[in-house]
Amino acid sequence: QVRLVESGGGLVQAGGSLRLSCSASGSITTLNPMGWYRQAPGKERELVADITERDVAVYAESVKGRFIISRGYIRNTVFLQMNGLKPEDTAVYYCNILHLGDNYWGQGTQVTVSS
Repeated sequence: QVRLVESGGGLVQAGGSLRLSCSASGSITTLNPMGWYRQAPGKERELVADITERDVAVYAESVKGRFIISRGYIRNTVFLQMNGLKPEDTAVYYCNILHLGDNYWGQGTQVTVSS
């Protein structure tokens, strides 16, 4: 009933940039909190950036000053601009939306940063 689709991942050299996109669809008629999470091999899934329905953004300390989360003009679309990428940013990135107390996830997009 709620579906998320991410895109924009790929292979990039250290110091490069990528822009991830996420679109939510389904039975949602409100503006919802959304976020980006990532999971590297052997690691737990962690918050990268989150944006509330009031456009308040929070970031993991490791990405502050490098990543920017923003909403599109279409409701419940979100982007993650990733600058100054580092090898430790390598992970599968997942889009998230909070709706009626439940979290919904996209299938993920791979980001690989080479040295």
